[in-house]
Amino acid sequence: MPESRTSSAQKPIVVVGSVTMDMVTCTPQIPRIGETIIGTSFSTTPGGKGANQAVAAARLGYPVQFIGHVGEDVYGPKLIQNLKDAGVDISHLTPVPGSSGLAPIFLADNGQNAIVVVPGANGKVEPAYIDQHKEIIRNAGMVLCQLELPMRTTKHTIALCAELGVPVMLDPAPAAPLTDSIWKRVAWFTPNETEAGFYLDENSSPETIAQHLLDRGLPAIVLKRGSEGAFIATSDGTSGWARPYPVEAIDTVAAGDCFNGALAVALLDGRDPLSAARFACAASAISVTRRGAQASMPTRAEVDAFLQQHSPAL
Repeated sequence: MPESRTSSAQKPIVVVGSVTMDMVTCTPQIPRIGETIIGTSFSTTPGGKGANQAVAAARLGYPVQFIGHVGEDVYGPKLIQNLKDAGVDISHLTPVPGSSGLAPIFLADNGQNAIVVVPGANGKVEPAYIDQHKEIIRNAGMVLCQLELPMRTTKHTIALCAELGVPVMLDPAPAAPLTDSIWKRVAWFTPNETEAGFYLDENSSPETIAQHLLDRGLPAIVLKRGSEGAFIATSDGTSGWARPYPVEAIDTVAAGDCFNGALAVALLDGRDPLSAARFACAASAISVTRRGAQASMPTRAEVDAFLQQHSPAL
């Protein structure tokens, strides 16, 4: 269990998102259609962008509640227990008939991969289920959403948060078209470079991209730029870079999810946007030095120690 830093005054982070079991097959090469190949290893690892972000925040000692579904299959109990072990409140993570979300992944020796995401139970999270948890959302300090649930459900969640006055951090992954109503109801929009390109279809500077996104009605943008760090811009005129920390990365899976969870924690802890992004960069820097998605998420003590020992890249 992560160390606890919570108090009764802290409003929890509520994650409305996906839970999947990643099924990773390591193989010399990606098989062609009709081809059979002998693999080298196989593993199952809990994943899903929603679950990853929930674990990232909970490992930092912040209260986190999760709203979603797993399947009534062999993977469901394992996915629930994994979140519980990380410190996430799973009272509102409900099993439903059918399979859990699954992601069969072929990982070749040269680093190439092929992934098929099967939504399973994640595709059964309906707007009516969100309404059943209206009071949970009402009491949240922030709600974290991604785009791995049905779009109608994500859109409804964002609208409900707007009605209740609860800020939403939207990670637009996988990138998908968004309506004008979503743009105007999201407090924090956190695309990576590829996702930002989906919405603007242009090759501009981060500063220009951020301004174009702000012009759509968003109050705050964080552009996740990988090895460049993150660029932050808000409608009140705040802007700047949170530069990365020099580490030797061995696995970047879920680094963006780690960033989002840590950013939400830092903002709710009262940090200003630039300071919060620097904290999130430190957390994600630690995560890329470890293998696995949720297994790589650092604790608050680890992030604090890292910040004392490291300076960001110039």
